[in-house]
Amino acid sequence: MAEGLHFHTLDVFTDRPFGGNQLAVFPEAPELAKDEMQRIAAEFNLSETVFVRPARDPRNTRHLRIFTPAEELPFAGHPTIGTAHLLAALRAFPLKGDRTNIVLEEEAGPVQVSITQRKGKLPFVELAAPALPTFGPPPPHASELAAVLNLEPGDLLDGTDAPQACSCGVPYLFVPVRDRSVLARVQVDGGAWRAVLAHYWAPAVYVFCRDPELKGSALRARMFGPGLGIVEDPATGSAAAAIAGYLASRDSTREGTLRWRIEQGFEMGRPSLLDVEADIRQGKVRQVRVGGTAVRISDGELRPLPKQKG
Repeated sequence: MAEGLHFHTLDVFTDRPFGGNQLAVFPEAPELAKDEMQRIAAEFNLSETVFVRPARDPRNTRHLRIFTPAEELPFAGHPTIGTAHLLAALRAFPLKGDRTNIVLEEEAGPVQVSITQRKGKLPFVELAAPALPTFGPPPPHASELAAVLNLEPGDLLDGTDAPQACSCGVPYLFVPVRDRSVLARVQVDGGAWRAVLAHYWAPAVYVFCRDPELKGSALRARMFGPGLGIVEDPATGSAAAAIAGYLASRDSTREGTLRWRIEQGFEMGRPSLLDVEADIRQGKVRQVRVGGTAVRISDGELRPLPKQKG
């Protein structure tokens, strides 16, 4: 990398600075080696860092490479929402009236994104998940999960609302708990996580309850991803997409659209709101959408990286 790289940071899934999930975006990234991008993401040490490249397919808008501090992701929600918001603000593509549709290429596949302009409000950006929900193998026993989360087995729900793993491109283990007070007590035990979940199909844990704080919300959630280099995530769009599969499979609706608003990040002091929709046809999920707003926080330049010896 011979020249400095210009970047922006945003807070995503919020309408105010210092809430939501932080994101770094390089809107005109040159061609970089994967290890260079990984080193940059580790340096920023945010949940995700995005490198925007020209689209591989000229019919699409841009190609995104998304990295946590520890690894590359095939798809992620808050980076997609935040990057679309930034590119629209930078006029990187023409905006068409009140609603503009674009396609962002990610390693999991093309992601359909809509940007809705709203008078006097931040634009609302919504993505369609690149894959439909798929379910993983049976999770570990509730007593083992409780040990991972530093909870009592009775704090976890069972029966119809038992833990289950699901993915819309990134797998998560969904663990329902009794209420908001239980959710607030969750602390991941690193040793128990390594023993129980490090090699499970879905090593990231999404703990939630149906006891939200705000009117209009359906769920309160926290996400922990030690294997991704994320101690706790303030807002997780890919998990919000996947939980639509968990929730829809427990709903009697056979035709129509289910909607949920999810609170996340409140325990971290970074409140986030994620809007989720699932289209149901003949009792099956046909499409999942996740949306929210974002706030631009800063911009700057990353100095050239030193060449690696050897």
